[in-house]
Amino acid sequence: MTGPDDVLLVHGGTPLEGEIRVRGAKNLVPKAMVAALLGHGPSRLRNVPDIRDVRVVRGLLQLHGVTVRPGDEPGELVLDPTYVESANVADIDAHAGSSRIPILLCGPLLHRLGHAFIPGLGGCDIGGRPIDFHFEVLRQFGATIEKREGGQYLEAPQRLRGCKIRLPYPSVGATEQVLLTAVLAEGVTELSNAAVEPEIEDLICVLQKMGAIIAMDTDRTIRITGVDKLGGYNHRALSDRLEAASWASAALATGGNIYVRGAQQRSMMTFLNTYRKVGGAFEIDDEGIRFWHPGGSLNAIALETDVHPGFQTDWQQPLVVALTQASGLSIVHETVYESRLGFTSALNQMGAHIQLYRECLGGSACRFGQRNFLHSAVVSGPTKLQGSDMVVPDLRGGFSYLIAALAAEGTSRVHGIDLINRGYENFMQKLKDLGANVEMPGGEAGA
Repeated sequence: MTGPDDVLLVHGGTPLEGEIRVRGAKNLVPKAMVAALLGHGPSRLRNVPDIRDVRVVRGLLQLHGVTVRPGDEPGELVLDPTYVESANVADIDAHAGSSRIPILLCGPLLHRLGHAFIPGLGGCDIGGRPIDFHFEVLRQFGATIEKREGGQYLEAPQRLRGCKIRLPYPSVGATEQVLLTAVLAEGVTELSNAAVEPEIEDLICVLQKMGAIIAMDTDRTIRITGVDKLGGYNHRALSDRLEAASWASAALATGGNIYVRGAQQRSMMTFLNTYRKVGGAFEIDDEGIRFWHPGGSLNAIALETDVHPGFQTDWQQPLVVALTQASGLSIVHETVYESRLGFTSALNQMGAHIQLYRECLGGSACRFGQRNFLHSAVVSGPTKLQGSDMVVPDLRGGFSYLIAALAAEGTSRVHGIDLINRGYENFMQKLKDLGANVEMPGGEAGA
């Protein structure tokens, strides 16, 4: 059940116009915080957003004796792992279900303490993200794993050893697990079919600053030569390209004009190409990117999500809302998460025409083609959206509902908006800065 503080009234029909800022990437910052555990000496991380995942990891690190304090500038954290210690199982368990990040503490804690306890994991319900592979990887490094009440207990009787690992799919989480474990393991680790997202590259930059030896080949192979000791780092996190794209889609769907300070072209090139094909306009300068709807009708497109450098799955949901306003039939083939199109049922209730299919409606077959998942969509537009009651299903789907409510005629009640805090810093204030007419029931209006 959601309380009154977890419901947002959205009065739609007003174009979003103005400027907002995106800070460090949700998919990098918590992982860089975990990396600080590996160092002998403090680390300094800048451009840190104030989001729930950051607060969860901060709490977990503090439970393990890491000192975390604000730095000299806004959005800066200083992390000192000098006195790493075992945490109380009950205290760790209090974080169970709040994030999937705890699984990444395994390698660093095994190196520092020789053991680790990992509680049950949470995260967005958008499809299978099995943690079994994480544990299998840790076993290959030499860890032993025992299932206990409330989680998994891991031990490393002796120093972890490098190994050869081939991922069945270029999973971001599995790649991060290998990187955070291999850097202090004895010998060389070779990781094939690795994820190569910009956030992975930025994590490698963090680890290299700490003293790690990591080589990236052009064929998705990463080679890590273990070292005996790592130091701290001083790093400015790359900006959140996923949040930036969400605001870009909001500008398109509402007929607005948003300057996203901090947005970076290099990590968004695939999105920018698609945005232009749909009919959106953008202008890039040294400080960010301006996104706007240039007028006229939007274009229907065929779209397939993929791992980097393809079109990111997290870009898909917000853009689908804009595609409901495009002329013709758009085809969306989701190849990363099998359940990510479930959010479209709420859009249909608002007046959209979106049909889901189990077949691969795209140029390439994917893992879900013969597995009975509704993972392709045909979006018929343009359609007028009407205000509705809706419940946030996951992080990106939730922001997509906000976009739909802002683009719709009338008032929508969006339940479960607190989930959006996981990945969108201060999004309520940003909505108000862009002129959105939003309010909390019993609270103040936002326009």
